Amino acid sequence: MTNNPQAVPQPKQALMKRLTNALKVAVVPPVGYQVIHMLRRTMSWQTEGGEHVSRLFAQNKRVILAFWHAQQLMMPLAIPGLKAHVLISQHRDGELIRRIVARFGLDAVRGSSTRGGAEAFRQLIRIGRAGGNLVLTPDGPKGPRQVAKVGVVQLARATGLPIIPMAFGCSKKNSSRAGTG
Repeated sequence: MTNNPQAVPQPKQALMKRLTNALKVAVVPPVGYQVIHMLRRTMSWQTEGGEHVSRLFAQNKRVILAFWHAQQLMMPLAIPGLKAHVLISQHRDGELIRRIVARFGLDAVRGSSTRGGAEAFRQLIRIGRAGGNLVLTPDGPKGPRQVAKVGVVQLARATGLPIIPMAFGCSKKNSSRAGTG
């Protein structure tokens, strides 16, 4: 042990890291869920092409929903009440995302191209063949951005489910500005 008052013994650092992670897991999901709903209430929402998805669901068909990784924040609100299995990485941040989407009624399959991907892919195939909806980001967190990897096509081929591309966009409109005359 050193005389340096800023040097923290290793066991204490490990304890602080565990406590910080436990705090994140306890706080971020409920706050994240509320933030998404708060953002939703501040926006005008317009859906284009939703009738195609509604028609498939009315026919009791299942789908693979795909959207870019950078657009994932608002996607749990895209189809209210959707029951689906979402591919989420096994990374620590993935656990936070899993807990947030669970609050929207979505289940998670954990894996990515760098960790647990093969087993996650097999699990998605089983779920899709059994009649479940699947959700994933075909460009993944490592990118390249907005370039789909072949996995989503392989998943569609293996399950027979159609791929429904989705996107979220917004624009800044300051409707609170008061006119002066």
